[in-house]
Amino acid sequence: MPDSSKEIAVLASVQGAIATPAVIKASRGMSFFGEHSLGWLAVGAVGAVVDRERRGDWLVATSAVFAAHAASVVVKRVVRRTRPDHETVEVHVGTPSKLSFPSAHATSTTAAAVLYGGLTGRRLSTVLVPPMLLSRMVLGVHYPSDVVAGSVLGAAIGGIVRRKLNGRKGRHERQSGRGD
Repeated sequence: MPDSSKEIAVLASVQGAIATPAVIKASRGMSFFGEHSLGWLAVGAVGAVVDRERRGDWLVATSAVFAAHAASVVVKRVVRRTRPDHETVEVHVGTPSKLSFPSAHATSTTAAAVLYGGLTGRRLSTVLVPPMLLSRMVLGVHYPSDVVAGSVLGAAIGGIVRRKLNGRKGRHERQSGRGD
């Protein structure tokens, strides 16, 4: 793990720079949305209902978002790093556990951005991931390395599944004569 005193300094700096009441309120909303990846699972379910032609892909992507979240929880239980606890860091939200590394919110958000972005044809990672990562630090519940590691884990899982979905799409197009 990186030097926690340096990470505490970064965390306190982030809070000092942007933790206004409005930002804290928005961060709490994001925290609620991302808790146990439920918001992202709901988005995937809506995608599966609305995009009937690719319902199977949406269900695979949604399952992968949940799997990314679960992988993050497993890593947390192995690493057992506790959340920031320092007088310079204010905690603005409750958490379901005292474990910090990696951020499950960062993991599931990044996986959702990669996978749902692939299904919608939009670059969602640049829009969704940075605010969620910052929100975890604004709320005082994660070190910077927690959110970076969570995002890397989510990107890896999302990228693997997205490649498989794209490969499956190519096979279907070739089989139907549309891929040439």
